Amino acid sequence: MRSPHGSVLLADDEEGILKTLGRALREDGHAVVATASAAEAQRLLAERPFDVFVVDHRMPGRTGLELIRDLAAAVPEGERPQVIMMTAHATVENAIEAMKLGAYDFLQKPFEVDELLVAVRRALEHQSLSRQHRYLLSEREEEFDHYGIVGRSRAVEDLLRRIELVARSKSTVLITGETGTGKELVARAIHARSAQRDMPLIKVNCAAIPEALLESELFGHVKGAFTGATANRRGRFALADGGTIFLDEIGTLGLPVQAKLLRVLQEREFEPVGSERTESVDVRVIAATNRDLRAMVADGRFQEDLFYRLSVIPIELPPLRDRREDVPLLVEHFVKKHAQRVGRRIDAVAPAALERLSTYPWPGNVRELENAVERAVVLASGTVIDASSISMLEPAPGPAPGGLPSARLHENVEWAEQESVRRALRLANGVKKDAAEVLGISQRALSYYLAKYRVS
Repeated sequence: MRSPHGSVLLADDEEGILKTLGRALREDGHAVVATASAAEAQRLLAERPFDVFVVDHRMPGRTGLELIRDLAAAVPEGERPQVIMMTAHATVENAIEAMKLGAYDFLQKPFEVDELLVAVRRALEHQSLSRQHRYLLSEREEEFDHYGIVGRSRAVEDLLRRIELVARSKSTVLITGETGTGKELVARAIHARSAQRDMPLIKVNCAAIPEALLESELFGHVKGAFTGATANRRGRFALADGGTIFLDEIGTLGLPVQAKLLRVLQEREFEPVGSERTESVDVRVIAATNRDLRAMVADGRFQEDLFYRLSVIPIELPPLRDRREDVPLLVEHFVKKHAQRVGRRIDAVAPAALERLSTYPWPGNVRELENAVERAVVLASGTVIDASSISMLEPAPGPAPGGLPSARLHENVEWAEQESVRRALRLANGVKKDAAEVLGISQRALSYYLAKYRVS
């Protein structure tokens, strides 16, 4: 793991100490803002985020403890810097109160400069682990063998070999494939096998975030940048620094955000919304889409430069209908998973049920198969899943009118998209939220398809 570097606010009213400690912290790789004024330190804390706040206890105007107390009252715990308090007049009471207010460490003057450097490094490591922990708690993590990629088909074996090779580099990866083929699982597998596996993997579903808020989610914002921005906030790229960011449904990005993302890929830097300060980031980008980005480039809906920056290493996932031999393994896997989750005992899947599952075309791929198995587990009347427990979307119709399918690829894709949306709406009795869940997409993405094909 690399040595942690971060932004440090240093506050001490003694100019000599301020210069000495500031120089040492900068030489150790940190971005340092130094001030001899308690009021200035309070203003800086309100204006921009810092990773670590190093403050002297005895300062004119306000004490270090008062600054820490104000910080604890004004800033949510997850967004506060790690605090290290320095004092030449240490008392047990001061140390206890500082720690109660959330201070990470307490240094008694005089101390060696190296003591501060070690304390700052440890504070940054603690900050990083805390952020990862909060992020992981917000995600519903699933434990799977082989990162959730189940199967023994040639397609799956080739995919796993490619993942192993790709994981050795930090190159940008573009994962393509139909909805429900497991693009997020591949991204997690690449990160888990990479040298950055001890650093964060941050997931962003671009289609699930309103376009007006997407730039702030990706790059963060400063207090007052827009209505509702009541505090500084770190974006997902800052959270992923040193690790991997997974941009799912990248094809839904608008052109303005595409331009900012292109800059991150080219320069490895960005500005939070409302800030003139440039932040550098060391992050691997893995993007995924079920759209034809080349066609979007031709239509002017996706930047050509961004497309080539994203597709340094392309990985295309096969649809489930092209690896039907994996269906029995997937069924077994999902039966065990959902039987345990709902507290049911399922001993077997009847041959007729397995036959039906194996021959269905699965337009929603593995995600649709999992949904069907979960319903079967819940609906099964006994310990064996039979054909009557299996409910799926209706089979896709055969040839197009006239007896022949279209020979144009994009027309076939659009027809499949439109039919999938119509069937999902019928299955969900017109409830858009349920239809989006059936399709395995966000409600925003469903709205896009409804408008695109004028489906009411």
